Amino acid sequence: MAEPKPPMPVLIGLRGSGKSTLGRALAQHLERPFIDLDDVTAMALDAPSPGEAIQRLGLLVFRAAEAEALAGVLRRRDGSVVALGGGSPTAPGAPEALGHARAEGTARICYLRASAETLAKRLGQSDLTTRPSLTGRGTVEEIADLLAQRDTLYRDLADETIETDTLSEDATLERLAAWIERPS
Repeated sequence: MAEPKPPMPVLIGLRGSGKSTLGRALAQHLERPFIDLDDVTAMALDAPSPGEAIQRLGLLVFRAAEAEALAGVLRRRDGSVVALGGGSPTAPGAPEALGHARAEGTARICYLRASAETLAKRLGQSDLTTRPSLTGRGTVEEIADLLAQRDTLYRDLADETIETDTLSEDATLERLAAWIERPS
């Protein structure tokens, strides 16, 4: 009999929360594949980046493709570490797909949560050309609004929430590793 595959760790949170960076590090630590849903979605839309896809095709087209990409990734059931885009949980059908995978035990979801101030500081230090504004207010300026809109959804979807404001990258990775290695 084949040994069951471990659940996929799925990282959610706003842009700047560290999903991609920590997801890569967690995948390396666990010796598992890493999937960045933003990259999968951009590739499906034949765009060089998620930002380019959103600018060229619009947010609604991007979210629909993102929901399709998420469904495909969740069907893999190979234990990959998955970093969702900040808005992935808002894509049509995404909360249901994530909830279903969670209920089946094929995915465990962790919300990497940071305050709007921390996220704005992190984003201010990054290349904003790859992160288009979603509200027209500016990538850094819209963070507090996006956090207010999405925080409850993220919390409801998550098995675990890690508050990252005061944690280093290494400390956050340690908590992530302990969480996924802990029996569910």
